[in-house]
Amino acid sequence: MNASLIAHQGGWDEFLFAAGPIALIAWLLWLANKRAKSLGGPPAVEPDSTGDAPLNSPVTPD
Repeated sequence: MNASLIAHQGGWDEFLFAAGPIALIAWLLWLANKRAKSLGGPPAVEPDSTGDAPLNSPVTPD
């Protein structure tokens, strides 16, 4: 590779060294968010047949 190619080129090469990884991380986060939304959330927890609330439900005072 020619050394003058990666020498200071007026700042655009330094911009690419910073913007490239940032763009890659932003794209990976976008992709992960898209995949997470397509999977959906956790299933809704329904009370059991006795009418008791599930063990992981929030406690509300009566």
